[in-house]
Amino acid sequence: MPDDYRYPHSVASLPVIPDERKPPSTPPAAASPAPSLSADAALATTDPTRFVHQKLIEGKVIEALKQVYDPEIPVNIYELGLIYEITVNPDDTVHVKMTLTAPACPVAGTLPGEVEKQVESVPEVKSAEVELVWDPPWSRDRMSEAALLQLGMF
Repeated sequence: MPDDYRYPHSVASLPVIPDERKPPSTPPAAASPAPSLSADAALATTDPTRFVHQKLIEGKVIEALKQVYDPEIPVNIYELGLIYEITVNPDDTVHVKMTLTAPACPVAGTLPGEVEKQVESVPEVKSAEVELVWDPPWSRDRMSEAALLQLGMF
């Protein structure tokens, strides 16, 4: 085999690795997970289908969150940038970190509960927990371009 292989449509040639320098065809045995990981957590870190499953749930959670609107602003809370973090755990429970536009927001007592119910409406979600955080404080910079356009602020 020649030292360089050139795909007919490429602009650069690629070096061919001689057989003696190639890595072994079978991967080395995977190290066992750290003892501090639960069986579910270990499965999530080693099973690529589990990662895809969690990402699919996260996408469905985002779609559910887009159905919740701030009552004072006609934009959903996701586009407003009120959702800081969505964590889908290996057991299909979901943890959401969110904030409000201001600490004195009139819906501070009800909006997190509404968000929790909306997340739990996703069939794959076993339960949801919403954590209200104030750091970093919300600012207009957290809004998506769609929200800025919708509010005429872009």
